[in-house]
Amino acid sequence: MGKYIFLIVCFGILWLSFSCGQPQNVLASHPENGLDDPLPSWKEGKAKEAVLDFVRNTTDSSHTDFVKPPDRIACFDNDGTLWSEQPIYFQLAFALDEIKRKAPQHPEWKTQQPFQAVLEDDHSSLMASGEKGLANLMSESHSGMTAAEYDASVKAWLVTATHPVTGKKYNEMVFQPMLELLEFLRSNGYKTFIVSGGGIDFMRAWVEEAYDIPPYQVVGSMGGYEYRFSEGEASLQKLPEMVFNDDKAAKPIGIHRAIGKIPVFAAGNSDGDFEMLQYTTTASGPRFGMLIHHTDSIREFGYDRKGHIGVLNKGLDSAAFYNWQVVDMAKDWKQIFPNGDFP
Repeated sequence: MGKYIFLIVCFGILWLSFSCGQPQNVLASHPENGLDDPLPSWKEGKAKEAVLDFVRNTTDSSHTDFVKPPDRIACFDNDGTLWSEQPIYFQLAFALDEIKRKAPQHPEWKTQQPFQAVLEDDHSSLMASGEKGLANLMSESHSGMTAAEYDASVKAWLVTATHPVTGKKYNEMVFQPMLELLEFLRSNGYKTFIVSGGGIDFMRAWVEEAYDIPPYQVVGSMGGYEYRFSEGEASLQKLPEMVFNDDKAAKPIGIHRAIGKIPVFAAGNSDGDFEMLQYTTTASGPRFGMLIHHTDSIREFGYDRKGHIGVLNKGLDSAAFYNWQVVDMAKDWKQIFPNGDFP
């Protein structure tokens, strides 16, 4: 992963419990939207009406804001926008658990830092290993295997891993209102894409089942690959190098490379999404920018301008100027998680 995630780890690692649960995994399913209300988990108000009006206008061929179906592109950040991201990014939680899973094949890790710190749940020593040590952990957990083996390891992790605060499965912590929004857009001819700083292989392992977004509509950070052919079998070997860090100003670049069109609709939750929303909403024609504001410290996590991840400063300051819709989770959402809110 890119340099940013290692700096985030330094601030966020103390919150992680390094624990995994055992109950069987149940991936979140899409809601059956009622005929009268395509967004039943959204409270009546400005945010909901803005979304309904925009989709209604852009899909009405008689309206001046009509957008032809091939141009109906909607891009969504993942961490903090479609699912939770506190106290650390869920992909990092996977990486630390993956080190523990691999430990029996690496007896040297018992006395080798920073691996020893992970195995002993020694947060202080892990922090002391610095950026270099954390980079070694990420490289070890995300490379040295085929793309297919990595995909399988992520899926296996989701079966047992639980969030250290809520006790929920990580893939149960997707946002019910956003699932409804994704389905509403698709039912009106929009193609929905994920554009995230998270690893593209990590997301592709589970987002189709969770969000009904196929792997080829995921744009994310990428490591290196090496093509191999042995004994009649082709494979892609994952390498420890970082090829593309899909964050901040790189998001418009990722969109251009992978999609080839400027989105009509873009949603994010932090300043890492600022350039994506700016790129989208300053283009000609009807455009919609959305920021998910984490205001609900009871049912989820409350944070914005201060914190170790998901900081939202520029977005809040510029939302009115760019006419971005700020969604207040506490005020605008009736429900947050599909299988019941926390606590």
